[in-house]
Amino acid sequence: MSAARRGPTRRETLAGAGAAALSAALGRAPAALQVPVGAHAPESAPAGLPVKLAVKYGMVAGDAPMVDKLRLLARLGYDGVELDSPNGYARDEVLRARDASGIAIHGVVDSIHWSVRLSDPDPAVRARAIDGLRTAIEDAHAYAGSSVLLVPGLVADAESENAEQVRERSIEGIRAVLPRAAELGVRILVENVWNGFCYDHDGPADQTAERFAAYLDEIASPWVGMYLDLGNHRKYGAVEQWVRTLGPRIVKLDVKDWSRADGWTRIGEGDVGWPGVRAALAEIGFTGWATAEVAGGGEERLADVLARMREHLVG
Repeated sequence: MSAARRGPTRRETLAGAGAAALSAALGRAPAALQVPVGAHAPESAPAGLPVKLAVKYGMVAGDAPMVDKLRLLARLGYDGVELDSPNGYARDEVLRARDASGIAIHGVVDSIHWSVRLSDPDPAVRARAIDGLRTAIEDAHAYAGSSVLLVPGLVADAESENAEQVRERSIEGIRAVLPRAAELGVRILVENVWNGFCYDHDGPADQTAERFAAYLDEIASPWVGMYLDLGNHRKYGAVEQWVRTLGPRIVKLDVKDWSRADGWTRIGEGDVGWPGVRAALAEIGFTGWATAEVAGGGEERLADVLARMREHLVG
């Protein structure tokens, strides 16, 4: 800005074991990271959609120490934050900032996934991408996070990095780290972005999410799901239809808005139909983390972003 499993194959057996492990891992997760269906909504959502609200750490402007930035988010009323991995901080520094602020680090973004891609034509680059994804999983676990956001590749060349190659190579790379993800209880969440994958970049505005659903179903692992960006594909299809098609595959949300007339806008000022999106998310029983991914700034700007998420997403 995805084929059904067949029979009692080895994949089926592994998926079943993974599902049991996932259930156990979720049962061990800290209460602050769980928002079960039917539970009371967190403080940031006194009514409406039961989600926890976060920002990307890079949205917090300035050169203040991490602990001060996280304390600002806590004071404004955010529930959590999402870091990059790698992020330039030692793990113990991140943990001290998290504990001192009370802000949950709900996950990380694989920060090398665009430049060091799972879909790269060079096998050596793909090996580095796998190592980076594994490190991101380990960072997320160290922070008590539950996920790694992953861009699976880029449709960059019709001969050497086309959509079919992105599919095959990214699935191979993801499967290479699934044992570690299952061991640590961290989910790999694929984001829909403008990378030419699972949609037609120059196509019409009524595209569906069927290819994304088939892609995730081919991986067939409870440790892999969807990180749905609500703004990224407004240009290509109705967001609420994507929500309904992807259904329980959706684990987390990125929150932004987009306008056909103006491009990226403030949340609530674009073409994303927020009432319809809220209704679709409620229909699929979505609960969990929603993270703003918009232009950041200081305290006033971050307060405005939170207010807009509460108004337009939470409702």
